[in-house]
Amino acid sequence: MKVLKFGGTSVGSATRIKALLDIIQPQERQIVVLSAVAGTTNALVEISQAFGSGDKDKAAELIGLLYDKYNVFISELFATDEGYQNGRGLIDYHFNLIESFSSHLFTPTEEKIILAQGELISTTLFHFHLTELGIRSKLLPALDFMKIDEDNEPKIDFIREQLNELLLQSSDHNFFITQGYICRNAFGEIDNLRRGGSDYTASLIGAAIGADEVQIWTDIDGMHNNDPRVVKGTAPIANLSFDEAAELAYFGAKILHPQSVFPAQRYNVPVRILNTMEPKAHGTLISKAGATKGIVRSIAAKDGITAIRIHSSRMLLAYGFLRRVFEVFERYKTPIDMITTSEVAISLTIDETKYLPEIEKELLDFGSVEIDRDQTIICVVGDFGPDTHGYASRVLDAVKHIPVRMISYGGSNYNISLLLQTENKVEALRSLHNRLF
Repeated sequence: MKVLKFGGTSVGSATRIKALLDIIQPQERQIVVLSAVAGTTNALVEISQAFGSGDKDKAAELIGLLYDKYNVFISELFATDEGYQNGRGLIDYHFNLIESFSSHLFTPTEEKIILAQGELISTTLFHFHLTELGIRSKLLPALDFMKIDEDNEPKIDFIREQLNELLLQSSDHNFFITQGYICRNAFGEIDNLRRGGSDYTASLIGAAIGADEVQIWTDIDGMHNNDPRVVKGTAPIANLSFDEAAELAYFGAKILHPQSVFPAQRYNVPVRILNTMEPKAHGTLISKAGATKGIVRSIAAKDGITAIRIHSSRMLLAYGFLRRVFEVFERYKTPIDMITTSEVAISLTIDETKYLPEIEKELLDFGSVEIDRDQTIICVVGDFGPDTHGYASRVLDAVKHIPVRMISYGGSNYNISLLLQTENKVEALRSLHNRLF
C-alpha cells in the first residue's frame, strides 16, 4: 500500500482537485492524505485571532469571506445538483460550527478546533467528488487514530493499532482518504501537528502500516540543491539518504516538514517528493541508501533565528555548567539549533522566542547575556565526514566577504552550518552556489 499526500496548492481549486485523478489510481490500494485548501488555514488563523481578541464583527466578516470562497469552490467542483447540495450541506455544517464560537470563552482549545476545519472540509469534498464520479472511496477520520502524547510526540503504537483496525474493518475498500495535520492530544482534545504537519501525518501513516512508499506531492519537482526562489540555476536532487534529507528539512528546505523524515527512517519507508504540476518528473527519492560520498548535495537556509551568547568566568574548568544552561531551555520547552563553546562562553541559537524574556532572566544568573535577532542559519549538506577534506575550506572561502556569527562543524557527518544576519542570506546562498556547484 502507498500513502500519497497532497498539499494545499494541490487542492487549491476545483480544477486542481479534479486533476488529482490523473495521478491517483483509485483501483490501487492506497491512502490519500489531504491538506486544507490553499489559503484556508491562514484564514482560520485570522478568524481565531479575531475571536481571541473579542472582535466578533471582524470574525464574522472573515467567516463570510471564507464561506463565499467555498461557495464558489463547490459550484465549480460538482457537476450535478445532488453533488452540489452535498457540498453545500458540508460547508454549512462546518461554518455554522465556526460561527458558534462567537458565544464561547475563546481558549487555545477552541482555536485548535477551528484550525481543524480546513482538513475536515477538503477531505470530505474530495470524497463527495469521487462519489459523484462513481468512484468508491472511504473516509478515515484522522481524529480516530492520530494521537500525540503529553510532550506532543506521536503515539506510534496507538496510531498503528487504531489505523490497522480501521483498515481491517474496511477491507472491501482499496482507496482511503484522511486528513493531514490534525490529531488528538493526550487529553482527547482536537489538536494538530503544527504547520506543515500534513507531511508528518503521511510519514506517520506510512510507518504505522509499513507502506511501500510515501509520496509527498507538492508544487516543485523535488528537493533542489539550493533555494530556486532566490538562486538561479538550481537543480532537483534525484536521490537523498534519510540523514541528508533530515538535515535539509530541518534547516530550511521548506518543501518537506522537518519531522516527517524520522518516522519513515525509523521504519525504513521510502519517501518520494513529486510535483503535482509535472507528474512525470522524477522528483526526489529519500531512502536508506547511504549518503553520497565526496560531494556537496544541497544548501538550505532557515530564517527567524535568534542567537544567544552567555559569557561567564565560572564556566572555566567547571563541570555541570552546560547542563544547568540547557536545563533553562528544557524548562521552557525551547529547542536549540546550533551551539558553539569556548572556555568562558557559550553561543547557541533558537527559533522559538515565546519564552525568551524568561529564558534571558534565568541565564543572567550565569553571567552576561547577549541576544542577536534577525539571524539566519545556512546549512550546507554533503559529505563532511572525518575522512573528507577540502569541503569546509571551500564553504568558508565562499562567504569570506560576509560576516559570520557562528560556525557549527563536526556535530554531524552531513552538514556544516553558518549563522549570519538575515540581510546577508541571499548573497551567501548565491556565493555558496557559485563556489560549490
